[in-house]
Amino acid sequence: MADAVELAAAGRTVRLSSPGKVFFPERGFTKLDLAEYYLAVGPGILRALRNRPTTLERYPDGAGGESFFQKRAPKNMPDWIPTAHITFPSGRSADEMCPTEVAAVLWAVQYGTLTFHPWPVRRDDVDRPDELRIDLDPQPGTDYADAVRAAHELREVLHEYGDLRGFPKTSGGRGLHVFVPVEPRWTFTQVRRAAIAAGRELERRMPDQVTTAWWKEQRGEKIFVDYNQTARDRTIASAYSVRPRPHAPVSAPLTWDEVGEAVPRDFDLATMPARFAELGDVHADMDDHACSLEALLELASRDEHDHGLGDLPYPPEYPKMPGEPKRVQPSRAKKDSGPATA
Repeated sequence: MADAVELAAAGRTVRLSSPGKVFFPERGFTKLDLAEYYLAVGPGILRALRNRPTTLERYPDGAGGESFFQKRAPKNMPDWIPTAHITFPSGRSADEMCPTEVAAVLWAVQYGTLTFHPWPVRRDDVDRPDELRIDLDPQPGTDYADAVRAAHELREVLHEYGDLRGFPKTSGGRGLHVFVPVEPRWTFTQVRRAAIAAGRELERRMPDQVTTAWWKEQRGEKIFVDYNQTARDRTIASAYSVRPRPHAPVSAPLTWDEVGEAVPRDFDLATMPARFAELGDVHADMDDHACSLEALLELASRDEHDHGLGDLPYPPEYPKMPGEPKRVQPSRAKKDSGPATA
């Protein structure tokens, strides 16, 4: 194969070096296969990324090699790819790429990007999310089927609290993501609070199957509602992103009728283009259904006032947040407190 090829994308030409480099040895998929995949699902991946600050998960030597997350826009990025200035919880800031055309996705593939991690904000307002993202994460002893049951009940919770419309997708692993388009009126802290309220309501309805416990030692064999995926600078792999696993799975948007019928193994770098050619982007109208978080935030207030359920721990790299409970795992806290005295 040639040392480089040129790919056309909506009027732009992107140079792809080493197109024959194998990125997924188990399947034999090459760098060119990856680029052609993203061309095939172009309208879908662009809908998921358009105008969003996006972190690149890069594997320069393919899925089995070393990797890193690139948050700052590289110096060699073309000037036709816009950026947004974002601030991290640490107080540091950076300019991050914001794809507005499929050529930007191909440019990232040239540098070994497999997975795209967009923020839940747009570049014109980087402090107010326009998506509530709920991650249903199977814990040891549970599987995708358990996440499916939780997702269907979550759909009812969302409907009852504000007539929110969730858009489900596979994670590319064992879990499920449900993205809810919302009006960009609330801060990251408020959106996280709404996610906690939804998770707690789901936990009340499925106490033996769902948990919001942050500490792994407390979760048990349940589906964990990872509410911290809504915290600032925490991102979830976009729809249509290829995941770094040997069989080259992709995060696949689903209709609710497909949740429970389809399984994650159905969707990979080879099968998704045909599905996309037949169905298009099944989440194409997602941006048309922005909803209000008022009902979930009212539920959060009732949980706190009536049941004493306030905030939950943030990830360890975050500064201590106002109202956050003590950030120490329960077994260690018990050990540090020492034996009880008479």
